[in-house]
Amino acid sequence: MPRFVFRALALLMSVVVLSACSSQFVGDNRHMVPLSRDTLQRLAAMGSSPSEPMVIRVYKQTSELEVWKRTNTGSYALFKTYEVCNWSGELGPKFREGDYQSPEGFYDVTPALMNPKSSYWLSFNVGFPNKFDEVWGRTGTNLMIHGDCKSVGCYAVTDDQIKEIYALARETFSGGNRSFQVQLLPFRMTDANMAANASSPHVAFWTNLKEGTDLFERTRQPPNWDVCEKRYVFNRNDPRANPLDPLGACPAAPGGPV
Repeated sequence: MPRFVFRALALLMSVVVLSACSSQFVGDNRHMVPLSRDTLQRLAAMGSSPSEPMVIRVYKQTSELEVWKRTNTGSYALFKTYEVCNWSGELGPKFREGDYQSPEGFYDVTPALMNPKSSYWLSFNVGFPNKFDEVWGRTGTNLMIHGDCKSVGCYAVTDDQIKEIYALARETFSGGNRSFQVQLLPFRMTDANMAANASSPHVAFWTNLKEGTDLFERTRQPPNWDVCEKRYVFNRNDPRANPLDPLGACPAAPGGPV
């Protein structure tokens, strides 16, 4: 075969191969799949809509992920509970990169943390390490909520579930919300569960988290969180306009010290 013919064939084959590879992404709108009619009807029935703010709460011990939505009363209500099919490690926070531990704490997910081209169908980064993690020197990258039921430090759900959860997050951002809160918790933060785990080395950390979860339970509003004196504080300030020094003194709590 003449060399110029071989080169022409090779070029043609390379174009075909490149086109086949790129076709996996061109027109792949998995991140834009609309919410189902059933989901829209369920939101409407609870007095909410796709554009309303949302909160996600995850419980390791029972492998549950809850999506809460703001309703027309102004309060948040539970929309749906999903099964977490895989998470890593044990009860307790993540300390360092490579410890195969799923994180715990309060996080804010912004549009920049959404990952429409995930290897695990769809995913979003929970925002670890946050301000609390950083002041304690905790390290880790790419800690996600994603599909595919596999976990190396992440929280995994099924592909069908992440399609809906991702779409709920997308529509929340489309409604003009700058972020949504994610509460990653060891268990439901009841007094009984705290007493059952009182011997854990993480009990002080969990007691601190419980301050925030108790506020959510009581007010049905996601609390503003920030970090001072190397601990979480809730509803003490506007963390966007007036962030606290994570090593500095904490401001007084409304109504007295907490």
